[in-house]
Amino acid sequence: MSRLRFEKLNKDWNAEPNAPDPQISISGSDVLLTFFLNHQLFKQFDEEEIGIIRFTNCTSYRLGGTNDEGWYRGQCRYSKIAPEWGEFYEIHGDDPFRDSPTDWVQISSEKSASRHFLFYLRDHTCEAIADGCVLEDDPRNALLRVAGLRLRQDRTG
Repeated sequence: MSRLRFEKLNKDWNAEPNAPDPQISISGSDVLLTFFLNHQLFKQFDEEEIGIIRFTNCTSYRLGGTNDEGWYRGQCRYSKIAPEWGEFYEIHGDDPFRDSPTDWVQISSEKSASRHFLFYLRDHTCEAIADGCVLEDDPRNALLRVAGLRLRQDRTG
């Protein structure tokens, strides 16, 4: 049994802290998360610029209602163990809490995807079980135009 660990995936960017307006769309077996970027803290972004993350070969996702107040009050299943509110993580290790929410949306019945991604947004929590995550190759995606911004690439093998 391996210890639960949170790897932070966002560096030099984050979602807008007050109204990120997260949206989910499905493209084949992939799930795309679109959200407003934090232009107040990260000056490389303009107001209302968006970020788009593609969860590749996603088997399930959720956009749940856990908010920052609930997280700080310890009402979120990861509040006592996740390092910080408002960040984007990959969760590693044995996770007895993963299937606790009842609002998971199944994309595929295949069990091949094994990576667990978690993004805390103002009034939502986005989670995906997928093979990987990448910045979506879309001209609207402001994360692509800013040099040096990366997500870990999909694992191979």
